[in-house]
Amino acid sequence: LVNEWNNKTVEITGFSKEEAFGKPLVNTFIKSNLRKQVQSVMTNAIMGNETSNYELEFDTKTGETVYLLVNATTRRDPDGQIIGVVGVAQDVTKAKHNENANIAVARELRQLVDTANAPIFGIDAGGRVNEWNDKTAEITGFSRDEAFNKPLVSTFIKSNLRDNVQNIMKNALNGMQTSNYELEFETKTKQTVYLLVNATTRRDTDGTVVGVVGVAQDVTETKKNENAITAVARELRQLVDTANAPIFGIDKNGLVNEWNNKTVEITGFSKEEAFGKPLVNTFIKSNLRKQVQSVMTNAIMGNETSNYELEFDTKTGETVYLLVNATTRRDPDGQIIGVVGVAQDVTKAKHNENANIAVARELRQLVDTANAPIFGIDAGGRVNEWNDKTAEITGFSRDEAFNKPLVSTFIKSNLRDNVQNIMKNALNGMQTSNYELEF
Repeated sequence: LVNEWNNKTVEITGFSKEEAFGKPLVNTFIKSNLRKQVQSVMTNAIMGNETSNYELEFDTKTGETVYLLVNATTRRDPDGQIIGVVGVAQDVTKAKHNENANIAVARELRQLVDTANAPIFGIDAGGRVNEWNDKTAEITGFSRDEAFNKPLVSTFIKSNLRDNVQNIMKNALNGMQTSNYELEFETKTKQTVYLLVNATTRRDTDGTVVGVVGVAQDVTETKKNENAITAVARELRQLVDTANAPIFGIDKNGLVNEWNNKTVEITGFSKEEAFGKPLVNTFIKSNLRKQVQSVMTNAIMGNETSNYELEFDTKTGETVYLLVNATTRRDPDGQIIGVVGVAQDVTKAKHNENANIAVARELRQLVDTANAPIFGIDAGGRVNEWNDKTAEITGFSRDEAFNKPLVSTFIKSNLRDNVQNIMKNALNGMQTSNYELEF
């Protein structure tokens, strides 16, 4: 039963202390699909087996969900007898929402990789195939199952090029990437296909190299009359690292007086280098200093801030992004003596977000400037996609076409019923290939 419920828990859940005290924590506040699992964590903690960085989903009073990253710690009386469990948490709801958005983007990118018109393949640190999209299967004749876990170089590369390609892969595994390198693949029928490849180092969440991904362009046909074709490779970025949180603090004068190991790790500045330095002027990006100073000043005045994004300058001149709770620090008499910031490093998520924005921008440009007509409708059958080529061949501009019912406006009258059925089927998930329309 709940016997500890601080002001922050009240704030984020909407339940007052009076409403929470004496209630069964798991059955009252935890999402129903997670109760069994959370009960196990609590039971373990009551038995003395503590848990760190466990993610809970709380039901708020308004029916919303908040995500908390919790350390479940055994609580003992003065005699060392276990009397309960206390959870110290960080509200990661905003980060979780970002994570879910990134997962959705990753899922879409996964589909884009698999169905891309460009061959995409990859190897693990041992040189064995662990990525092989549909286009690669199509042009080589080897299915994904036939290719997976096979040594890429000795299995699929022309024998006279294996040493060179092995060096390219070895360099990429050592962090030295290669762009627009031409590979000659041997197909299942012993033919040769020419691929122009960007070999990109693939890393895990800790930055450890785990393989290489190649995004390629099939230049087999154009090889006869072209010297080079540019291909662009982008590697999926890893999501937010949920390791131990950086914690830093300042005194009333804004000078650093708290700087934990995680902060040292992500900024590159040791405690000795950071202590006594003005936090804002030393470590915060110059264009944000005035804004961050205001946040810190407010916290020193007792007005705390949650989930505020800071950009730190690292020792190597890089930028790290931190999602920070700026909390007023008080002495035993309740006097404000400074501010402590408990943060989450969201640098990877920020980079992923920037990369996803760049991908979306490039895909938008590809759609608009494609040499093939591309058009689309919403669930009501109204035009919501109309690229330059479609405008060119129909004579209707994007402005003239948008929000018009596609079938009744642009399709020949004798075909409208058939086309309407095609569109209805597609809206129900039944796609159609190579269907001839008369506009």
